[in-house]
Amino acid sequence: MKILLALTLLLCLGCKTQPRVEAQPADEPSQSVETFTAKKEVITADARTDLYYPLLSGKRVALFGNHTALLPNGEHLLDKLLADSIQITAAFSPEHGFRGTADAGEHVKNDVDAKTGIPILSLYDGGNNRPSAASMAKFDVLLVDIQDVGLRFYTYYITMCRLIQACAEHQKAIIILDRPNPNGHLVDGPILDMKYKSGVGLLPIPVLHGMTLGELAQMALEKGWLGKLQCNLCVIPCQNYTHHTEWNIQVPPSPNLPNMTAVYLYPSLCYFEATPVSVGRGTDLPFQIYGHPSMKNRTFSFTPEPRTGAKTPPLQGKLCQGVNLSGLDHDTLRTKGIDLTYLIDAYNDLGQGDKFFTSFFEKLIGVDWVRTMIEQGKTAIEIQARWQDDVNKFKQDRKPYLLYEE
Repeated sequence: MKILLALTLLLCLGCKTQPRVEAQPADEPSQSVETFTAKKEVITADARTDLYYPLLSGKRVALFGNHTALLPNGEHLLDKLLADSIQITAAFSPEHGFRGTADAGEHVKNDVDAKTGIPILSLYDGGNNRPSAASMAKFDVLLVDIQDVGLRFYTYYITMCRLIQACAEHQKAIIILDRPNPNGHLVDGPILDMKYKSGVGLLPIPVLHGMTLGELAQMALEKGWLGKLQCNLCVIPCQNYTHHTEWNIQVPPSPNLPNMTAVYLYPSLCYFEATPVSVGRGTDLPFQIYGHPSMKNRTFSFTPEPRTGAKTPPLQGKLCQGVNLSGLDHDTLRTKGIDLTYLIDAYNDLGQGDKFFTSFFEKLIGVDWVRTMIEQGKTAIEIQARWQDDVNKFKQDRKPYLLYEE
């Protein structure tokens, strides 16, 4: 282990991408936060301080993370780093803010973390959705620790990729502290047609890509998806994780994904964001229900109201008739992948034709033919069959970049 560790550190100091490091057996079971309990003894990379603390010695460090940057015992990484005298000079916070309370799509401005006094720098004050040169000058190494959920339209990976581009431009090193992907066992959906590239879709990958942030960063760099970059990137791997490990995240990654039911339904329900239908923002069950005031013959109803993470929810104050999926079996949901039957159900109920979908739908699903097939009356199974070639191709393309057993 000592020889492997020494080799890892030497390679990371100047690597373009992460050297392959096989997971080692855990010495002790990891602890977990009460509400979201990991069933396996997975050690997240942030707890493997022996692998990355030597890389931070004498360096000014910026942390890209939020409220999900938790060690297995529930301690926030920022607090741990400061307690261990690591020189933290700044933090970057993605959509939803450093403490996870901002609305979806809300840009986080320069701020100060109230608990630690560490400045939180804007990701957008330099133009082109990147930090300013003044912000980039404040650190030598960017440390990434954030819980992703493994979907192309979940924006944390997009922010990470833009920071990688900024770090390459300003010759800053990047260390990604890898975390399991709770949807890491699934690859599903069409590969993004890059004419629909947007703030909710940056890379030519399926909706469910089944990769960790560390793996995805390596693939994006090696494929040239982020441009021709020379980047000092090091990925610290998780321990005892495979792509079939069930990983129940410690805390909600964003306000409207409050539990694992929502995380598992998100790949199937997010498309309602491009329709008149509410997906439960402004209720106790976001991404676990859907409905609209005009839906017919429904036994479930709800009324969206303003709340944390949903200050102005769609259909605010209107009584919606719809469907409650929150009681579905956990194991069934975990293996479901993308299920378009809910979307097709609402489309057929409301009968709005061309008025049902907005142009945002193509940005979410990534191609133009899914809308057409729904309008033609095709079934969810027929639609899914058409993107299966994309799934198979991507599974092969990603193999060289996987750090963990499939």
